[in-house]
Amino acid sequence: MESNTVRDPRRWWILGVLCLSLLVLMIDGTVLNLAIPSLIRELGATPADIQWILDAYVLVFAGLLLTAGSLSDRFGRRRMLILGLAVFGVSSLAAVLATEPWQVVAARAAMGVGGSLLMPSTLSILMTTFAEDERRTAMAAWSTVSMVGIVAGPTLGGFLLQHYWWGSVFLLNIPVAALAIVAAVVLMPESKGDQRPIDPVGVLLSIAALGSIVYVIIEREWNIGMIVLAAVAAIGFVVWEARSVHPMLPLGVFRNRDFTGTALTLLLMVFGMGAIMLMLTQYLQFVLGYGPMKAGLALLPYAVAAAVCNGLGATLGKTLSNKTLIVSGLLVMGVAFAVLAVGEGYVWVLVSMLVMGVGGGLAGPAAYAAIMNAIPLEHAGVGSAMNDTLQQVGMAISIAVLGSVLAGVFTSEMPGDAPEAARESIGAAFQLGYIEPAKAAFTTAMSTGAWISAGFSIAAALLGVVLLRSRPVSTPAPDQPEAATVS
Repeated sequence: MESNTVRDPRRWWILGVLCLSLLVLMIDGTVLNLAIPSLIRELGATPADIQWILDAYVLVFAGLLLTAGSLSDRFGRRRMLILGLAVFGVSSLAAVLATEPWQVVAARAAMGVGGSLLMPSTLSILMTTFAEDERRTAMAAWSTVSMVGIVAGPTLGGFLLQHYWWGSVFLLNIPVAALAIVAAVVLMPESKGDQRPIDPVGVLLSIAALGSIVYVIIEREWNIGMIVLAAVAAIGFVVWEARSVHPMLPLGVFRNRDFTGTALTLLLMVFGMGAIMLMLTQYLQFVLGYGPMKAGLALLPYAVAAAVCNGLGATLGKTLSNKTLIVSGLLVMGVAFAVLAVGEGYVWVLVSMLVMGVGGGLAGPAAYAAIMNAIPLEHAGVGSAMNDTLQQVGMAISIAVLGSVLAGVFTSEMPGDAPEAARESIGAAFQLGYIEPAKAAFTTAMSTGAWISAGFSIAAALLGVVLLRSRPVSTPAPDQPEAATVS
């Protein structure tokens, strides 16, 4: 690759398109969490419905990520980006028009298809557009978008929820997706990786393995058939990919200690913080009595702290090793969850979010840089998909496990003579008049969940200490971008 193709004079505009595309996904996720009480009240959604509305997207998204990443390398990353945006926008329109919980679940599943096409392309295009010396700064901007989504989604979504019906929150996705498509067509050149043949066996095995794994996690039941399918498909995928002449996922990346160590550390980190928005949005609205828009604005400090510290993390990355930044950030995040666990009221939430933003800003850019720099550029799409898959699996585990913990503790803390419906859901408890007991029970449940998250953040930091390697930071010459090796 010639250096002038990497030093595209439009590269910062291209980064803007990538960030806008990512913003579609971030707005959707944060808006949906905020809309949970409205879904319960206006659509008559049960706790099981809510769980599937959240998880249908994750199930499809995680199951298709590796395949989508591989296809983007083969057929063009810009093409897959645009296709993903189109599918996501149309599916959002279907969600707007839904009148039953199952229709929202179906629309969310379709949005998962669009997200799986879109997400890997954003990071892989970034990797092939920016040289090594600019890549960390670009990644910091890319990861900051998720924080912007935390602000923009709840704020705009809160306004819509206060003035319109629950389905209006999905309207936010449509104009943003349309604008991103136009910008991608106008500004972005096509980018392709290794033109190897499609690996249909690898595709089927990866979908079967990832889909069944996430399904077992979501269902939280010992479904022997799905567990066997997950194990057989996963083993079959590894064996096939190891022997395939043109593998969908080059298994050699796992021999790279930086890749494997960071991936496992990131998995634990995502597990620890994956359900935090699920907890906080319900706590702010049900327990503290905030309206949807006020609840959205109450999350603003987290976004500001994370955005500022993402830039700080990118700057420190020029002098400190990825290991130092990742481990330090995880320890700070552990402190943030402990703060959330011990206090009650918004002041404690505020302090926790500020500290959490600092930790995420330090660890995030360093973790993305460590993973992606360990992957050859010709496999950037599938490498990005692998990174996304780890995070989605961690998120699914977090929502399933911490969601179960929240539900279990809430039920145990409610009065024994309360109706079963009131003991299962804080929304139902409010409707049945058990307001104060429900507030106390949910506060205790969130504290328990926060302690678990703190434990996993500390465990991730310890894993990083053991697995990650400290390396002196070196900056390549500006006109000599470096492709990572697999050794």
